[in-house]
Amino acid sequence: MSLIKVSNLTFAYDGSYDNIFENVSFQINTDWKLGFTGRNGRGKTTLLNLLLGKYDYKGSISASVSFEYFPFHIARKDFNTLDVVQDIVPDYQHWQLMRELSLLKVSEDVLDRPFDSLSSGEQTKVLLAALFLKENSFLLIDEPTNHLDIHARKLVGDYLNTKSGFILISHDRAFLDNCVDHILSINKTNIEVQKGNFSNWWENKQRQDHFELAENEKLRKDIKRLSDAAKRTGNWSHEVEKTKNGTRNSGSKVDKGYVGHKAAKMMKRSKSIEQRQHSAIEEKSQLLKNIENSDSLKISQLAYHKNEMVELEHVSIRYGDKTVCSDVNLTVQRGERILIAGPNGSGKSSILKLICGEETDYTGTFRKGSQLKISYVSQDTSQLQGNLSDYASHNEIDESLFKAILRKLDFSRLQFEKDMSSFSGGQKKKVLIAKSLCENVHLHIWDEPLNFIDVISRMQIEELLLEHSPTILFVEHDSEFCNNIATKVVEL
Repeated sequence: MSLIKVSNLTFAYDGSYDNIFENVSFQINTDWKLGFTGRNGRGKTTLLNLLLGKYDYKGSISASVSFEYFPFHIARKDFNTLDVVQDIVPDYQHWQLMRELSLLKVSEDVLDRPFDSLSSGEQTKVLLAALFLKENSFLLIDEPTNHLDIHARKLVGDYLNTKSGFILISHDRAFLDNCVDHILSINKTNIEVQKGNFSNWWENKQRQDHFELAENEKLRKDIKRLSDAAKRTGNWSHEVEKTKNGTRNSGSKVDKGYVGHKAAKMMKRSKSIEQRQHSAIEEKSQLLKNIENSDSLKISQLAYHKNEMVELEHVSIRYGDKTVCSDVNLTVQRGERILIAGPNGSGKSSILKLICGEETDYTGTFRKGSQLKISYVSQDTSQLQGNLSDYASHNEIDESLFKAILRKLDFSRLQFEKDMSSFSGGQKKKVLIAKSLCENVHLHIWDEPLNFIDVISRMQIEELLLEHSPTILFVEHDSEFCNNIATKVVEL
């Protein structure tokens, strides 16, 4: 056991006018299973890169262990998988590799296949097995669950739960609960480390948020009372001062010295109250420092003239010589929230693309309602570049509404000025979701919408779908989201 100590860390990217971190200090134990959470764009991957020594920074990072980052960069994906593993861990013991693959339920024959012929889930598991062959290293695991199906996530979570000595970035609540014993959170103004899993941390955060909100309300009332009192006292001293040059009701002259003294005394009291007011305002600025903006989102679907929107009967889809799914039966009716589930490679995305009108080689019966308008969120965000205003104009959506939704999803106004190509993976996914929410359609089709998206934004999207009950067909592997949202599950 040893400690990793971060002291007064300050960092900004070259050419950037805002710091990612400013005077951040914390320490972590190298035996922990540490979950790492925070909203998109707060610097989770950046912090891992700082630990790896990739950037210059102010402050200090001290550790008696080396760091290893996951996912590994694979230069030649056409190589056999065993060669890929050997490039990552040249001095590995074969029996140790077999042990790790067995724990991950990966058959030995994958080692003799080209790495790029493996499914994304198999690739992730093989690379995790290689990662845990690295001895005397603290492991930095960056979002391993993306594109893993629900069953694979459970398996990988169980695997990580048998390990220790890592930082794990993930936005999947159930996954984090399954395999971490501490949480490192990047908040709005600081970084905190807490013992427990994600649910423990979230419960503590809600308790702290409620306390801060109650204190803020109490202080707001105090400030109003002090402000009113200061105003009244200021008026009194002003009225008294006006009588200095007047006369008493009895006709005798006013004692200007006495009146001036009284006015000065009241003015002093007014100033004292004003100072208290400023102190209270200053105190207020210390509150709500880590309350996250999680305002509710809205969606307004067009009303469709029929109850039934889409129907598939005994549909099979082929790509070349390969059948990706067969004998699929699916009906989408107004108001349903349908999850298409199944292992990776079972044809979930192919079904969505067929419904969206993409040219697809299929057999069976496929019917889509006349004049049905669909909004589609794809897995791929690589096409996003340029500024948000041009993107809104090109897609013919209301720019003000589009940016208002992004603000609610924790975009800063500074972010609006940047090129979308510089956005994090989660921020790019939020752009696609915000666009979809702005479109006037009858049916929303979302393909793994939550990849890279932070936990709080996931909860906002959940609340949106539960409150407004739009018709939606979706593929997603976040088990908690699926359990909360789906009114019907179609298993491939």
